[in-house]
Amino acid sequence: MRIFRDPKNIKTLLAFLIVGLLLLAAGSRPEVRREVKRSLRVLQSYNFFQAAPAVQTETKISPADGMVMIYVPAGEFLMGTDDKAFQKSRPQRKVYLDGFWIDQTEVSNAMYARCVAAGACRAPIHSEQVNLAYTNPAHANDPVVYVRWQDAQDYCHWAGRRLPTEAEWEKAARGTDGRDYPWGNDLPTPGRLNFDDNIGAPLPVDRYPSGASPYGVLNMAGNVREWVADWYSASYYRYAPLRNPTGPASGEYKVLRGGSYLDGWREVLIVNRFYHVPRSPGENRGFRCAASE
Repeated sequence: MRIFRDPKNIKTLLAFLIVGLLLLAAGSRPEVRREVKRSLRVLQSYNFFQAAPAVQTETKISPADGMVMIYVPAGEFLMGTDDKAFQKSRPQRKVYLDGFWIDQTEVSNAMYARCVAAGACRAPIHSEQVNLAYTNPAHANDPVVYVRWQDAQDYCHWAGRRLPTEAEWEKAARGTDGRDYPWGNDLPTPGRLNFDDNIGAPLPVDRYPSGASPYGVLNMAGNVREWVADWYSASYYRYAPLRNPTGPASGEYKVLRGGSYLDGWREVLIVNRFYHVPRSPGENRGFRCAASE
């Protein structure tokens, strides 16, 4: 079988067998069984037995931080929803956006540390009790968290980019067909995203290729909520321009999108809009950048 010709797949099969044996050995010890199940879900995030979706457009590498960027072509897409359960995301309308580039992944701890070392970014909140992953080399590829909105803005500026608008983020996540999730309309599963506190922490930014958006953008659902450029207004979708909307001129809160590893299946729907005071960091708040055409 072809699957056994790839050393990576063989190692994964062995890992699954080992975890399965541990699960059997755990017997009635619930704490061990929970940890084994968590390990299985982490292994699922690699999607070893599924081909990564092909990127349907152009890519380039950012010289500042090595980020892979994906081009989202100009055109209309379906923004928002008519679902009455999401009043702040109603109604659904056709919105036109100019072409733009967006980061394929969330910004990682290692990438953000470069900006801190260059003196252009403030370090995220971290200590011996909080955000231990930021200084742990084993978590260098995890998404940076505990960053304020301005921290995200400063990083993107340093990298020669900017935060995506809310509309850009939504188009990059769902494409042009109005789908519910980046991969389509099927409900989330542990093999497509990090959600519902299944794992209890963010995972590396390049996981879950089977959960990619139509453009090949990763982790647009789950893992960490992402700051975008816009100020928040609960009624903005009702009066936003139909061409290149950039959000209200001012406000009290900034928008976050995508849901996180703590959020359930409804919260990680593409149309769901989160908001928070911009000066407040959090354990499940990160970001990615964008750039104009």
